[in-house]
Amino acid sequence: METARKTRTVAIANQKGGVGKTTSVVNLAAALSARRRTVLVVDLDPQAHATLALGLEKTPGVSLYRVLTGEKPVEDVIQATRWDNLNIIPSEVDLAGAELEFGAKEDRLSMIAAALRPVKESGAFDYILIDCPPSLGIVMTAALAACDGVLIPIQAEFLAMDGLALITNSIDRIRAGANPALELSGIVFTMVNSQARLSQEVMEEVRGHFGDKVYETAIPRNVRVSEAPSMGTPVVFLDPRSKGAEAYKAFAWEFMAKNPSR
Repeated sequence: METARKTRTVAIANQKGGVGKTTSVVNLAAALSARRRTVLVVDLDPQAHATLALGLEKTPGVSLYRVLTGEKPVEDVIQATRWDNLNIIPSEVDLAGAELEFGAKEDRLSMIAAALRPVKESGAFDYILIDCPPSLGIVMTAALAACDGVLIPIQAEFLAMDGLALITNSIDRIRAGANPALELSGIVFTMVNSQARLSQEVMEEVRGHFGDKVYETAIPRNVRVSEAPSMGTPVVFLDPRSKGAEAYKAFAWEFMAKNPSR
């Protein structure tokens, strides 16, 4: 008898911009889909970079915002990409007003969980990956309240530990209130310069503090990774043999082991 699919919902979050958050969402999703895992990316960043990186345009009326306002059921905003097993709920500029619009609502922390509940209960996807906006506002907080785990991408730089302290404190607050089951799904280093002594020192410090929550695979700086978003194609598909693509594929294997969906 086939085991029922369990959808694993993970937020990819860091309040600091420029850490490879969206790039990691897109390429992790691509690598998982290539491994025959069904994936739904939820783009909650008003800049819609995940949407564009997966080859879709920003379309007014097609985002989770329309579900949050009650205008559309969630099924109506799920869009297919060009690749099998890989779908997305795109973003649009109206999401930029969500912080003000929903901030005073009593159910603000549960609104994203409620919006995604039909998708989770359907069992249509192995993974739901939420690309959070780079802030610690209502949208990110509500996203964390909707998830099983949080994946934190960081750069191996001097201020990495300060940024980690902020996001892990947010996780602790959500766990203490809105979502007791929330876990730290792991920390992944991005844009790593393996020759830089500082990078190695920071990585050692973070590993010493967080132990096996830090993924063994680190994503190197790679030109093809930087070029891929402008072509609307994850580097995993654009140039599978590039160092960046190989790293993201190895990371996906680790991610599946730490976050099983079946």
